[in-house]
Amino acid sequence: MTKAMISQPMAGKTDEQIAATREKAIADLEAMGYEVVNTLFTDEWYSDAAMKERGVVQVPLCYLAKSLENMSLCHAAYFAKGWEKARGCRIEHDAAVAYGLEVLYED
Repeated sequence: MTKAMISQPMAGKTDEQIAATREKAIADLEAMGYEVVNTLFTDEWYSDAAMKERGVVQVPLCYLAKSLENMSLCHAAYFAKGWEKARGCRIEHDAAVAYGLEVLYED
């Protein structure tokens, strides 16, 4: 199956706003025939305590690194509205373009 990841800005958004954007993106991607690769890291490994224990200093950079790793599993990347203003999303976009992923944008 063809796989896609979601890149979405999260800074300054509520959990509900993030979830709503993600649900729409998943529905859009599944309607296009994509399997969605998780890029919302909520497991214990990414908890504040686990990050501190591992010595993570730059938490956003840690999330970006994992997101780029998961991008390696994908054929496409879907960018939610506002991606151009989010540092991590811009980096993900540059990587997607540079490595030839299909780039999709939220309507």
